[in-house]
Amino acid sequence: MAVIASSRDSVIVITLQTGQTPQGAPILRQRSLANVRATATDQDVYDIAAALYGLQDHSLIGVRRDNRVDLVEA
Repeated sequence: MAVIASSRDSVIVITLQTGQTPQGAPILRQRSLANVRATATDQDVYDIAAALYGLQDHSLIGVRRDNRVDLVEA
């Protein structure tokens, strides 16, 4: 059977460096922001994440966008 995929929304996953171990390795933490519109551009998503987390003392390491899709049999 055929499957139809329809975009729902996205989740932004932000990786931050919150410190260092005694050996000097970075301590990384992830934060998620849900319910991002599927129609938002990747550039807009990145810019918003960078602006929000730029207000913190922690270093922004990476931004990931996880798209959610509904799958339905046709």
